[in-house]
Amino acid sequence: MRLYLLPISTRRTLLYAQRLDVGKSQTQTWSEWMQNRVAKTWAGWEKKDQGWQKSVVNYGNYALRRIPYEEWGLKSVPPLSERQRMAELNGSERAEVVYPETLIRADRVPAVLEKLATEREGLHRRKLIWCFLGMPLTAPVALIPLIPNLPFFYLVYRAWSHWRALSGGRHIQFLVRNNLLTLNPSRIMDEVYASQKHPLSSSPVPSANHEAAELNGPIPSVEPDQENPEGETMLLTQSSGKRMTQALDIPQLEIELERAIWQVETAIQNKTQEARADPASSSGPASAPKAVQESRSEEEEKNKTK
Repeated sequence: MRLYLLPISTRRTLLYAQRLDVGKSQTQTWSEWMQNRVAKTWAGWEKKDQGWQKSVVNYGNYALRRIPYEEWGLKSVPPLSERQRMAELNGSERAEVVYPETLIRADRVPAVLEKLATEREGLHRRKLIWCFLGMPLTAPVALIPLIPNLPFFYLVYRAWSHWRALSGGRHIQFLVRNNLLTLNPSRIMDEVYASQKHPLSSSPVPSANHEAAELNGPIPSVEPDQENPEGETMLLTQSSGKRMTQALDIPQLEIELERAIWQVETAIQNKTQEARADPASSSGPASAPKAVQESRSEEEEKNKTK
């Protein structure tokens, strides 16, 4: 397995896992069989010109795009099987971590992975429980003829999604805590980030999810932005994200990056608008001592003139 760390902004990083054993013949798990079956059905519905299937796909894609990119990233990490656990502990398998050396120091890579694996763990666990509680309530919808029980199937999908995110996070924690990572700084990534045109979108305050931050501390970030240390600045755009996937030759990564960049950029724009509407909210506690110091300087100047 190869793990990619792709900073989206100075405070948000995308985790993506690429499986390297796809070409090997292996028994397909029930989860993989179900996932492939749903994907084929969804693709068939997308080809419809009209009808309820096409409407479901349109609304579904709209909802899927709003699922946090952090959840999609953890879902890309396969659950840790007993065979894989033993292989990794025996040293026959290790996870390669690819990251931009100019943005993330090598000594911070394990900490960033640990934070990405644990920061939303409590959130996914609670959401999983709520999905299970909601399933019996939506089950009677199946009694209505000619109408599929979409609320029930949506809760089933969201339960599976939260379970996969939890499983992926546990796999990452296992790798980090047992020192089973091989670090591989990427010159390709560094070149794409260096070629990014400036200025980039920024906000005076972080746009990170407050619920996740409160659960497990600050969101993992790259090296602080010297020009905007208290806020957040984008590091990728949609055009540079496409260049990144092309340079790395990972077509499957394109949709993950596109979704993550859109979500973070939207959050930064919203924070910027909030700060403009209420400038006092963006000053933060750090600005208070400075204001006091300035007022004292003014008083001293007045006393001198007297």
